[in-house]
Amino acid sequence: MRFDLTDLRLFLATVEAGSITRGADRSALALASASARIRGMEETLGTPLLLRGRRGVAPSPAGRVLARHARAVLEQLERMSGELDDYARGLRGQVRVLSNTSALSEFLPDVLAPWLTEHPNVDVELEERPSHAIVEAVAAGHADAGIVADWAPTAGLELLPFRLDRLVLVAPREHPLAARRAVAFEECLRFDFVGQPEDVAMQGHLSGHAAALRRKLRLRVRVPSFDAICRLVGAGVGIAVVPRTAAERARRTAPIRILPLTDAWAERRLGICVRSLAGLPPHARRLVEHLAQPKS
Repeated sequence: MRFDLTDLRLFLATVEAGSITRGADRSALALASASARIRGMEETLGTPLLLRGRRGVAPSPAGRVLARHARAVLEQLERMSGELDDYARGLRGQVRVLSNTSALSEFLPDVLAPWLTEHPNVDVELEERPSHAIVEAVAAGHADAGIVADWAPTAGLELLPFRLDRLVLVAPREHPLAARRAVAFEECLRFDFVGQPEDVAMQGHLSGHAAALRRKLRLRVRVPSFDAICRLVGAGVGIAVVPRTAAERARRTAPIRILPLTDAWAERRLGICVRSLAGLPPHARRLVEHLAQPKS
């Protein structure tokens, strides 16, 4: 049995993505080449590695065993890469970080920029996911680290502090709620909202809180960025819930009012979860330690 590193990376990417097409994209391979490699692995072993269905693929029992060993091999290779970094400058390391919407859009760009500049041989792969999905992925070894809200169950993982994230309501200056000093989320649900696409973690978070109140968000339009949301709010399209940092930035140019939300869930502590800080490759551990430093 002989599998090369490309085979192992492709197989892991396919299992994590649930699709040979997306696995091929993540591995920078043509679909035909990726399919041929996986078929070759199955022929070599004499057993299916993937269960193919209408909605994608899932690992077979043999595939789960291979995925576990492939992950261990690639993690060991990453550790070797980090430890040899001082001696082999051409050897690149990669850190995979998952993040919720607020951290990804409001905090990570400014925190990551200087670190990436100082570590030119390390690449960071960032992906947005809901906090509960991030915890599952980190626990399963599909990511080196994840940034999650404090409500996410992180038992069994190490958790380091990151930032305090406050969600606020933004409304047009002439809106019926604009004169309030603070407002409960439930009171807002009788008005039209500006929101984000369904697959954005923050939108799922807000929709979940509305559902808990047996209500539904009345969304007039969906746009991807908080800045675009605030501009539409300022134009009178609707109201929105966004991080305070985004609202304060937008207020410089958009005619909006910012109202604190009285709901307890509107103030969240963001943390960095890892399976084991000591067990991370050196370059991944250095990045996590950098992210966990208090804001100056």
